[in-house]
Amino acid sequence: MLFRLIRPALFALEPETAHHLSLRALKFLPAAAHPAPAGSLATEVAGITFPNPLGMAAGFDKDGEVPDALLGLGFGFAEVGSITPLPQAGNPRPRLFRLSDDRAVINRMGFNNGGGSAAAERLAARLRRGGPSTSLMTGVVGINIGANKDSTDRIADYGVMAQIMAPLASYLAVNVSSPNTPGLRALQDEGALSALLDAVRDNADAATAGKAPPIFLKVAPDLEPADIDAISRIAIEKKLGALIVSNTTISRPALKSRDAGETGGLSGAPLKDLAQQRLRDFRKASGGGVPLIGVGGIATAEDAWARIRAGASLVQLYSAMVYEGPGIAKAVTTGLERLMRRDGFASIAAAVGSE
Repeated sequence: MLFRLIRPALFALEPETAHHLSLRALKFLPAAAHPAPAGSLATEVAGITFPNPLGMAAGFDKDGEVPDALLGLGFGFAEVGSITPLPQAGNPRPRLFRLSDDRAVINRMGFNNGGGSAAAERLAARLRRGGPSTSLMTGVVGINIGANKDSTDRIADYGVMAQIMAPLASYLAVNVSSPNTPGLRALQDEGALSALLDAVRDNADAATAGKAPPIFLKVAPDLEPADIDAISRIAIEKKLGALIVSNTTISRPALKSRDAGETGGLSGAPLKDLAQQRLRDFRKASGGGVPLIGVGGIATAEDAWARIRAGASLVQLYSAMVYEGPGIAKAVTTGLERLMRRDGFASIAAAVGSE
């Protein structure tokens, strides 16, 4: 209710300014309990127990400033980043656009972040505050890693980030699917992807004495069938913890908003059907051989449930919180419990792929 009152004022601000204000507000929230690790919505993926299947997607908390505040809102996990080895300013502003008439967002941020060292220091401090580095003590926090725009060896950048972040992460998310760093999506090609994942695994193992966290791979929705087959095969061969399906799209369905012509990645409601179809495509291509995380256009419990029924073991959102506010996590998880009972499922795992 409070968000509905202040939303007009927030929407009067330039979107990136409003985003920074939301981060500052979360920093000042009183500490809240993380979701309980057991309950009807608890589920296990890649050896990690998630208190519920709803996560905050990467991009909201780029520098790992407020993961605990997000967990306190009711998210079962939070994914911070994307974080690159060196700080980078990203693309020129304006680079973030609300498409209110479409309940969508276009961004061309360009991996703006404060760099790996600063984020690692911040994330290490939260683990020290939380006690032993276990998901049950500190909540499930994934770290999304990327490469610097001007890097001469992007695979090496991912290796560096894996080494820095592996000891601090519940899981590592490898982002090769942002449309806002030129050439990055080429790393989804079969040969490059295999080499990249080997570099991430080797460096993560080296940094953790062979006890590296699971590796998740975030893919684009704008893929051809051959790409989907190849990525699925590699994910199974490399024993990835999960595929995150999907990032923003460079396609443009019919849009009504003033800023519909801006370049960048489109997210929010117009992405829902494409992201749902890509999830089904990856489910079919992988034969269920790798867990899937559904993201893109999820705004309600019904959206999340449809994605789970289509094959997602976990789901994420971000753009919907722009329009619905911070209460969205509890609204979605409460709705998921109701839908699970309605359809006669005893667990989230039992419902995965049941459509």
